[in-house]
Amino acid sequence: MTILARVYASGGPEVIIPTIELTCAAWAEPILICAGFEDQVCTTEDARTLAFIAAGIDVALPKKGSSGSQTLTFAIDNVSGEAQAKIDAALEAEERVTLIYRTYLSSDLSAPAEPPLRMTVMGGTITGTQVQIQAGYFDLIGVGWPRDLYTLQFAPGLRYL
Repeated sequence: MTILARVYASGGPEVIIPTIELTCAAWAEPILICAGFEDQVCTTEDARTLAFIAAGIDVALPKKGSSGSQTLTFAIDNVSGEAQAKIDAALEAEERVTLIYRTYLSSDLSAPAEPPLRMTVMGGTITGTQVQIQAGYFDLIGVGWPRDLYTLQFAPGLRYL
């Protein structure tokens, strides 16, 4: 049994620390946030040492259904105007924002306790000092098939059908 499985099952002296890393090509540096009251310095799976800023974080799982949507909602409290400025910069540059969700144990900050979840930010809202971010995985159900669009430039023989 792994330490993370034991913590989920019965607690113990360890505390689970969820972290969020938001990256965008338009930003000079990523946004690094961790849950709790104390800032944390953690090492990622690719041996980068990052300083996460403490904030209130909550994750809402997607509704059960047959739509195929796997959108997670992340709520982050006590954000400053810096978040709005970075969102505006990403919108102006029309760049994709990537969210990486990692969980650490307080007893071992040298590596994530489980593999990180990499998602693309699909939208969000800012109300006062709270940001809600909708992020999800690749939407396989919403992708057209075949992926190539059959036009006269792509397939000239369509003219004779």
